[in-house]
Amino acid sequence: MKIIVTGTAGFIGNELAIRLLDLGHEVIGVDNVNDYYDTALKEARLQRIKTNSHFTEARIDLADRDAMAKLFASVKPQRVLHMAAQAGVRYSITHPYQYGDSNLQGFLNILEGCRQNAVEHLVYASSSSVYGANTKIPFAESDAVDHPVSLYAASKKANELMAHTYSHLYQLPTTGLRFFTVYGPWGRPDMAYFSFSQKILKGEPIKVFNHGKHRRDFTYIDDIVAGVLAVSEQIPQPDPNWDALQANPSTSSAPYRIYNIGNNQPVELMTFIKVLEQKLGKEANKEYMPLQPGDVFETYADITALNKATGYQPATNIEQGLGRFVDWFKDFYQVH
Repeated sequence: MKIIVTGTAGFIGNELAIRLLDLGHEVIGVDNVNDYYDTALKEARLQRIKTNSHFTEARIDLADRDAMAKLFASVKPQRVLHMAAQAGVRYSITHPYQYGDSNLQGFLNILEGCRQNAVEHLVYASSSSVYGANTKIPFAESDAVDHPVSLYAASKKANELMAHTYSHLYQLPTTGLRFFTVYGPWGRPDMAYFSFSQKILKGEPIKVFNHGKHRRDFTYIDDIVAGVLAVSEQIPQPDPNWDALQANPSTSSAPYRIYNIGNNQPVELMTFIKVLEQKLGKEANKEYMPLQPGDVFETYADITALNKATGYQPATNIEQGLGRFVDWFKDFYQVH
């Protein structure tokens, strides 16, 4: 198939593209390679796929309406896996307009491209951050998500609403995936485990927010990719059991679905740091800090719905995952 993957210079999009190419698909990769974090890492990711004859790079900005329309019209993809976004909870507090451009205008351009070109399935990245101020644990897709605590979270919730509208009006099959703290080799330098590794090896102190007490459902990249690929094969149909009087927000009378995709095993930050120290072979100098604005205390994915739909079951624990990350990190940055 012809598949547009956005964010192919990014962490998840790059791994997805590699797997799709391995499966024999034609991948058109969209990324503007912005400088939100180290562009050298983004370019290195792209080098992993550039030599594949079934890969075509489209270095354009999601928010460029004309460029995106031209791309869709020329490619006519069967499916779109939309992984690109302006990421980061804390960054959204200081750079709000970038979230409007990429996550709202950019997503609208994706939806229009799919509508105008009869795409058979749009799978897009949402986020566990949409659960915001929710305190019921674990987070389930049937929960209301009306109280985001960061603009990033609000933009991801907006994506889900926009997707539903297109599923309802145009019968465009859409599936949103709420990712829970993805980590692993080739990961994002703005994520805590990445910056912790850099600082620990340099002997610099790390800032441990919420005194290390918050918990995250850390999910290894290979498990995420397997889940995304499985979901992409499950083109949603209208739910015949959907009841407007007792509405489940994760399904619809339209061809629309929302799934959590996580490890289903939250880990306390201090435990995570201890495992990272063991894998790095060096103890961290810790500075304990309060919970930051926009952060939530705990994330924990109920993955029952995704398991039922696709058989999804994460297979990588934190010791395995961090071990593989550290091996990659030391090799890529040539540090020991």
